[in-house]
Amino acid sequence: MSEWNHIPEVPIRVSPLWQWPPKPGATFRWYFDSWFFLTVNMAICGLAFLSYAWFSPSLESAATPGLWIAGIWLRNAIIVATLAGTLHLWFHKYSGQGTDLKYDPRPFPRQGRMFTLNSQLLDNMIWTIGSGVTIWSALEALLWWSMANGYAAVITFDTNAIWFVAIFFLIPVWESFYFYWMHRFLHTNAMYRFHALHHRNTDIGPWSGLSMHPVEHAFYFGSVLIHFAIASHPVHIIFHLMFYGLLAITTHTGFEGVLFRNKKRLHLGNFHHQIHHRYFECNYGNLDVPWDILFGSWHDGTEDGKTAMKERLRNRKR
Repeated sequence: MSEWNHIPEVPIRVSPLWQWPPKPGATFRWYFDSWFFLTVNMAICGLAFLSYAWFSPSLESAATPGLWIAGIWLRNAIIVATLAGTLHLWFHKYSGQGTDLKYDPRPFPRQGRMFTLNSQLLDNMIWTIGSGVTIWSALEALLWWSMANGYAAVITFDTNAIWFVAIFFLIPVWESFYFYWMHRFLHTNAMYRFHALHHRNTDIGPWSGLSMHPVEHAFYFGSVLIHFAIASHPVHIIFHLMFYGLLAITTHTGFEGVLFRNKKRLHLGNFHHQIHHRYFECNYGNLDVPWDILFGSWHDGTEDGKTAMKERLRNRKR
């Protein structure tokens, strides 16, 4: 069996924003394609507004803890179960796309004693819903309560339209910085015992993305605490946490994207992160900021990249 079933165009490239000489056209296209029009980012943004309008408390009711907290958990659990469940059924249960654009040739899910109840799928579902959705929802409730009681500053579109819109585009930038350093921290000797639960999944499916230890979930979703430092709106909190939670699901399908009439219509998982799940000690960040290149943990998807990674790991053990 070959190492990969599908390899996209390599070497993997990071955002052209960091290339020299400057490439403004390519940079604009990179970020435009990340948001418009049929993209995961835009879908999450729309879902955040829908959730705020129909399935969230008011700031007035959030001033006092109550059943609205359970409502937030239920809303998030339904969204996660619907998204991860649908993607799992399409890609893995019924093989709606076969192995087209599937990175790892191994079938998903697996059985084994390393998994809760000896089942990779059940293991992933238990940790995703039981720990992931719970900690995600607890942090969202904390921000709702804090905004309602004046501990976190609140803006609206009417009071600051430019900043209101800008925050949506800045959250992924913050994610690029936060995720890399949080991820590197989880790979230290002191923290890897928690992160190891996520890395049971060397071959991945939609339920694998949020299958983490509660300690890792606290660090992962803790990114949202930046809203104590910047004035925001509750819909920004919902979007921020959904961006972390739902993007983890879509990027862990094990497939590059959704095919329709033999053409990729929706981008999902990056080969860059799939390599991380195979080798662990590389590609800790994402492609928006070249942290991995700057700090020597880069694997560009080529055989030369694999050789360089092995040499780096050998030197580290000496």
